[in-house]
Amino acid sequence: MSFNTIERNRQRQNLDQHDSLWLFGYGSLIFKADFPYIERRPATIDGWVRRFWQGSHDHRGTPDAPGRVATLIRAPGETCLGMAYHVSPKVFDHLDVREKNGYLRFTTPMTFMDGDHADGLVYIATEDNAAFLGPAPESEIAGQIAHSHGPSGPNREYLLRLADALRELDVHDPHVFTIERHLKDILMQPGVH
Repeated sequence: MSFNTIERNRQRQNLDQHDSLWLFGYGSLIFKADFPYIERRPATIDGWVRRFWQGSHDHRGTPDAPGRVATLIRAPGETCLGMAYHVSPKVFDHLDVREKNGYLRFTTPMTFMDGDHADGLVYIATEDNAAFLGPAPESEIAGQIAHSHGPSGPNREYLLRLADALRELDVHDPHVFTIERHLKDILMQPGVH
């Protein structure tokens, strides 16, 4: 599969029959909602964990030096907390471009903090996409993030903003926070900007 998933996503689901839909965000969509939305609510999805295993060749890195960004990995018994957005289907014209580097849209059941349930769409970069980097020690992931930069800015900004957003949601994510700790250690070293 190529990096660019825009057309594939548009063929996967016909959103024209919907007046509105829910979107579940677990990475940059938590802290960077650059699209209009009707409502925004914290929500969880079951059976998934957030991992910095996806390469970013278009936003937080380059084709020669990809950054690392979040995707979801199946994990039975686990719960991932993120942010759900009630949106118009037209929003996906923008989001399909934003999430084009290997992410596909899937439908997922979500649970809101008040116990209500709804189905939503979520972008997941699966292991078979060409930009998938896979697991690595958190210290190595932090090193890659510390030195990656792309058109959307430094990769470290993505990680640090996500960690802050998770704290605001009162979410403890050991994977994200361990990478953040390693990143801050790296950034304190002489000569690292």
